[in-house]
Amino acid sequence: MSVLCLIANPDQPVLSRGLVDAVHRQTHGEINWLAQGIACEIIAPQAADPVATARDVLGDAPVDAALVARANRRKKLLLADMDSTMIEQECIDELADVLGIKPQVAEITERAMRGELDFAEALDTRVALLKGLERRVVDEIRRERITFMPGGRALVQTMRAYGAYTALVSGGFTLFAEPIARRIGFDEATANVLEFDDEDRLIGTVRQPIVDKDVKRGKLMALAAEHDIAMAQTMAVGDGANDLDMLLAAGLGVALHAKPAVAEQASVRIDHGDLTALLYLQGYSDDDFVR
Repeated sequence: MSVLCLIANPDQPVLSRGLVDAVHRQTHGEINWLAQGIACEIIAPQAADPVATARDVLGDAPVDAALVARANRRKKLLLADMDSTMIEQECIDELADVLGIKPQVAEITERAMRGELDFAEALDTRVALLKGLERRVVDEIRRERITFMPGGRALVQTMRAYGAYTALVSGGFTLFAEPIARRIGFDEATANVLEFDDEDRLIGTVRQPIVDKDVKRGKLMALAAEHDIAMAQTMAVGDGANDLDMLLAAGLGVALHAKPAVAEQASVRIDHGDLTALLYLQGYSDDDFVR
């Protein structure tokens, strides 16, 4: 049995009863509200393609539509990307900004996230441009420039409260990922290690092997095996090409405000909602949230 989820951004709670009723007339099924104005599910929709039907009815309304299986709906393992997923920035672009080369580096980042460049080569190129940057500056950027994606803490804290294991896995850097993971509440974090010289300045390289798409997918598989969790009970979220293999391997892969190629291939795309959308996809109501 499947469930059609209709989800708006909590900052723009435009999911009206009228919209839901209009979708329901085309899909049938049982309506159940998870959060007024924000999230509603239609259990056992009858339309041949419930998501396409819902999107056609919703039109330009900033509401996401996604179809999920009712079985194994509440996941026991969450793997999440960091940059532009759990935080609002790309860390390497912020480091480049200090050196006055943000446009140059951001262009490479964007192309790599779209899958147009080899991730490892793009990472090596960008990190080489950061050579000489002091560790204290890296720490300052993390403290002063990095902001959390809305809904991230509620997502992680709620899933953990209901027994899930959560891991941050990033193609970014441990100097960002580890403290960010602690603040949000993840059980663990995996990321690339920047290398410094004896004066605590970047030497322009990262420790090998790097965290790429294969490592992300492998981490998902390894944690599922370690915690004896079936793949159907896993969830992954990300936005870039280096996340796609992880998203496709997970029981539920969510492309969050993702690059077009990623959004097209992931089982679920969230274009409007924040990270709490991942809780609504699992059937949590607003009253269930741990904030």
